[in-house]
Amino acid sequence: MRYSRLFIPTMRETPSGINAISHILMFKAGYVRQLAAGLFIFLPLGWRVLNKINTILKEEMEKIGAQEISMPILHPAEIWQQTGRWYTIKEEMFRLKDRMGRDMCLGMTHEEIMTWIASKEIKSYRQLPQIWYQIQTKLRDEARPRGGVLRTREFIMKDSYSFDADWDGLAENYKLHAEAYHRIFNRCGLKYHQVESDPGVMGDLESHEFMAPTPAGEDEIVLCDKCGYTANIEVAKANPPTLLPTNLEYKNIFTPDQKTVKDVSKFIGIDESYFIKTLLVISEKYGPVLIMLRGDQELNEKKLARIIGDFYFATAEEVEQFLNVETGFIGPVDHKIKKLADLSIQKDVAYISGGNKKDYHTQGIIPGVHFDAQWVDMRKVKEKDSCPKCGSSLRIEKAIEIGNIFKLGTKYSEPLKAYFLDKDGKEKPIIMGSYGIGPARVAAAAIEQNNDKDGIIWPKSISPFDIEIIPLNMADQKTVNIAEELYEKINEIYNSFADRHMEVLIDDRDERPGVKFKDADLIGIPIQVIIGEKNLKENKVEIKKRRTKESRTVTVNKAIIEIVNSYYETY
Repeated sequence: MRYSRLFIPTMRETPSGINAISHILMFKAGYVRQLAAGLFIFLPLGWRVLNKINTILKEEMEKIGAQEISMPILHPAEIWQQTGRWYTIKEEMFRLKDRMGRDMCLGMTHEEIMTWIASKEIKSYRQLPQIWYQIQTKLRDEARPRGGVLRTREFIMKDSYSFDADWDGLAENYKLHAEAYHRIFNRCGLKYHQVESDPGVMGDLESHEFMAPTPAGEDEIVLCDKCGYTANIEVAKANPPTLLPTNLEYKNIFTPDQKTVKDVSKFIGIDESYFIKTLLVISEKYGPVLIMLRGDQELNEKKLARIIGDFYFATAEEVEQFLNVETGFIGPVDHKIKKLADLSIQKDVAYISGGNKKDYHTQGIIPGVHFDAQWVDMRKVKEKDSCPKCGSSLRIEKAIEIGNIFKLGTKYSEPLKAYFLDKDGKEKPIIMGSYGIGPARVAAAAIEQNNDKDGIIWPKSISPFDIEIIPLNMADQKTVNIAEELYEKINEIYNSFADRHMEVLIDDRDERPGVKFKDADLIGIPIQVIIGEKNLKENKVEIKKRRTKESRTVTVNKAIIEIVNSYYETY
């Protein structure tokens, strides 16, 4: 490909209002342009990267026996109504009516549609197992699109689905997908972790996410470097520092206008860890629920939602209505509603909490003596908490989610009546799994992990081109002739014999050397072949590795083999 014919609108200035490195560099290097909030146009270089990633996805999916199909983006509402997600997914789903007034939606995911076709076509255990996949556009009405292509309203997703006759089959397909994902992300040159995750709206069974560490990540993952424990912070477990038993007398203490744990702790001179935060939430499923956390801990709202369903924090008026107390002075004693206490609250420690009376707190509250509750894990894990497996100190990293795998079980097959007859002629629901990868997220994560002050440094497997030839003076005929000769030879000879098709970009623009160098570093192609008059006086050209900036000069007659060797030495 010739640079003069390729649309690469590079920019020198950093666009205002964007912070993620991947977002900045995709704009500056001419990979994407933004149409509207959460809507991106992939320009030629960006689309080449996505196609490289999609090729890797297809190859690894086919290795595990997956078959590619294509599903519609426009879905009839009744299929989503059968599973109930038409009613539970509210803001994120794009909804519309067709000209007949029929309710429709734009597909944000395809579990329902995949299950629908399985319900029509799979009738016998002899047809199982099956793995179907697609690389398809999805649409979600994101409330706050951000991070460039990381969180958008329209995006491409590789989603695959397994269909099995039993749970052992699901376990095998889950394992196959996990192994395939490791190969995919390794081939894409990413650093990543497979972590335990929250199934969310997908299902209630086992799930894992694949997370690429980067400061621009919108998720947090919890890691133990000693035993390898990894989990999304939404589901991570850990042991907080234990407290020494206390001998506080059980009594009310006067705390005028001191409402928060921090304020009361400072007022009476006792550490926040010896307090119980008592909060009222309103659950759609259970109504008012009293929740209790240790004073130095934070609520993990995702964990709590998995226990009591959707909820919101009670207003001051609702606190008065249900507890007959003012906000800021709620305590765990005496209330007759459902109570949840976090596991970090020890049963051998006397705590301080609200006194259920304005301007008063109660000290000496002993869990199990002065109040009973259902004990659950609902706290947010903190840096340096103890690992639940080995007791070592945990650390927390920001990361980008690049893929996920879910055990769906019969969550979709039962409501959509995707049944089959087993060996004994009995009707059973198909056991399903769902597995997704976002190609644009892979590209963004690769940029986040591979860049410097000059631009992108692509892993060679997903770079838009493998080699960039840079003739510095297009007015010098010898420079042009050598550049064209190398360009043609790499295309003709090594495309025939190499184990991988090598794609070459030649910068044939009539631009100053400085412009060419800046653009080459910005777009990030792994190998640069620089042809200048100074080196040509000695019949030499320069080969430079974008990642390490290592360069060497070689004679023209050895240039081809040295270029290819440099490419294969490159990460």
